[in-house]
Amino acid sequence: MASNQDAKFSLPPANDMERQLSLELDEKEFDYSKRSQWLRAAVLGANDGLISTASLMMGVGAVKRDNKAMILAGFAGLVAGACSMAIGEFVSVYSQLDIEMAQMKREKKRAVGVENKEEKEGGAKEGLPNPIQAAAASALAFSVGGMVPLLAAFFIREYKVRMWVVAAAVSLALVVFGWLGAALGRAPAARSCIRVLIGGWLAMAITFGLTKLIGSSGL
Repeated sequence: MASNQDAKFSLPPANDMERQLSLELDEKEFDYSKRSQWLRAAVLGANDGLISTASLMMGVGAVKRDNKAMILAGFAGLVAGACSMAIGEFVSVYSQLDIEMAQMKREKKRAVGVENKEEKEGGAKEGLPNPIQAAAASALAFSVGGMVPLLAAFFIREYKVRMWVVAAAVSLALVVFGWLGAALGRAPAARSCIRVLIGGWLAMAITFGLTKLIGSSGL
């Protein structure tokens, strides 16, 4: 009798415990990876808005010293870029949603048993992408990055000071975005910051130089 009670209340084998622990760790790692992908996309979207808006403002500033012209150009670029990002992300994610829904229908036909169908369908619906959410997130991320050069130039009237302040604010934001991207991707931070910073400087310098060249030629 005692042997039966011992067997009834005995602990599970060590292999089962290790397997369960490893499954829990895998689920946590999967959740972290899923979150990091969204955060990484948001950082990249903000970085895109930052560089695009700043380069556009630098290009206009190369031929127009007026603060209003520079601000209006940057604002137009921010709105246009955010709308473009939102529409592109909506179309892309909606296409992915259509593909996954079609795959769900094929799997539902092959599923055996009502309970099995309900479990699979419920789990699959939870992981489906949301086109509206993705579009809003892309537009918001782009707008956050684009607001940096706009706010930096908004209150400064002096042309040279305004250009330097915009360049400094954008450089600082590029370093921050580069560090965030490296932290989320578990990559070397210094190398990532330098890459993003040099890329942003090149974009602004090329836009400024080409616009200055075209403007000075009288076109």
